Amino acid sequence: MVGAEHSEMTVADLIDLLSDCDRSALVRQAMNPFFPMAHRLEQVIQATDETGQTVVYLAEGRDADTQLGHLPPEVAVRLAWQGPVQAPPRRPRRIANRK
Repeated sequence: MVGAEHSEMTVADLIDLLSDCDRSALVRQAMNPFFPMAHRLEQVIQATDETGQTVVYLAEGRDADTQLGHLPPEVAVRLAWQGPVQAPPRRPRRIANRK
């Protein structure tokens, strides 16, 4: 659909979502739905974009260990970045010919 508006999260929306979370929990940023990875957040920056709208940016750090590795599968599933993965069905074991 051309010209459809994309709904964006506001700081108030983020605060509401975070208010249900454990205040001592660590914060991670999930990135790249095609290769889901977890990153440490380091900064929160408020700025004005090119349209004059105030925007808050959540930024990862610059250290080499900022990227923490793959997202846990259950997180990628809840984000709808991947489907639930199930083990393939088991095939009956083949029995070697006995002589």
